[in-house]
Amino acid sequence: MYINRQKYLDKLISQKDKDIVKVITGIRRCGKSVLLFNIYYDYLLSMGVKKENIIKINLETKRNEGLRDADALYNAVVEQIITDEKYYVLIDEIQFVDGFEDIVNGLRVDYNCDVYITGSNSKLLSKDINTKMRGRSIEIKVYPLSFAEFYAYYGGDKRQCFNNYLMYGGLPYLVTEDDNKNKVEYLKMICDTVVGKDIIDRHGIRQGNLFEAVIEFLCSNIGSYVSANKIADTLKSNGYSKVTHDTIGNYLDFVCDAYLFYKAQRYDIKGRQYLKTLNKYYIADLGIRNSKLNYRQIEITHSLENIIYLDLIRRGYIVDIGKNNVKEIDFVARDDKNLYYIQVAYTLSDPDKKEQEVSSFYGLDDGYKKIVITMDDDPFVNLKNGYKKINVFDFLLNDNILEEV
Repeated sequence: MYINRQKYLDKLISQKDKDIVKVITGIRRCGKSVLLFNIYYDYLLSMGVKKENIIKINLETKRNEGLRDADALYNAVVEQIITDEKYYVLIDEIQFVDGFEDIVNGLRVDYNCDVYITGSNSKLLSKDINTKMRGRSIEIKVYPLSFAEFYAYYGGDKRQCFNNYLMYGGLPYLVTEDDNKNKVEYLKMICDTVVGKDIIDRHGIRQGNLFEAVIEFLCSNIGSYVSANKIADTLKSNGYSKVTHDTIGNYLDFVCDAYLFYKAQRYDIKGRQYLKTLNKYYIADLGIRNSKLNYRQIEITHSLENIIYLDLIRRGYIVDIGKNNVKEIDFVARDDKNLYYIQVAYTLSDPDKKEQEVSSFYGLDDGYKKIVITMDDDPFVNLKNGYKKINVFDFLLNDNILEEV
């Protein structure tokens, strides 16, 4: 049994049979393989595609270790192409193959193939690779389960379900696991695998303890401004005497390359420019974050902010941190049609807290919506000056809420 992730399936369907390589990306165990090998595979069969015309290769398994060689992989695919009919080539974890871009591009050009690949590293989409593919690739980003997907599976009381989501995150496997001890063990394994195999081993990091300390720092500071210099200074004070900000800068790139964290840049709204210092980093899954911190620091406000950020980018918004003179706006979210200023707060029941949140919008008389997302459960949506308040469940369970409010 698997969760049918309809939005991602729709994206794949929209690209079906187009002369372009479909690149499915995301953190390990977020559901890329199931999406491709189960959900999309079943869809192809339902559309009348014959089983023998669907070539599936999982490069993560030991059995297919020999296919991590470019020539071996190419030959393994080509020998299964025995007619002039359309073939659908599905390759999982392509980053194991050096020079894979020549293979997938060759299959696309030389054979009647519709090619789909998955990977857990953003280097798949570097400028060099895209050049080699002659611009013939498109990325489909996959994330751990959104709360809407999570709740659709569980149902029941929203608060109880949300608390479970806050604690253990949204990796798809965990919705099938009822035992909390097993959830904890699974998250530890995923954390060790992503940090160890996907990052430390891949990049040849020799200071493993230092890198782990950087991960813990980021996990402890989601929703806070950080920089390579700030992290380096903090770690020096904790005994890492040889750390440099250049090393930390590289580590920050590595964790984003592996889709473990996402960097939100600061944008000066008045000056209309990005600022070079003090960004924020949000983790791909709160369960991994909580596991890394041994379930300490379960901070509801920062966790809520992390969830809102992920849902915004999941919906396709470009999301920055807003600087409005001396005030900070949690998120400036924009797409090709709209722009929204968004604050995240646990509650506005305290008048001082309410004023603190809405004061970040002062002076922004540009006609764009100003919204505060909270856990408050009341019918009141109108704040002063035309600002709006949205309950977090209304936001998470309705992709169109920002336009509707």
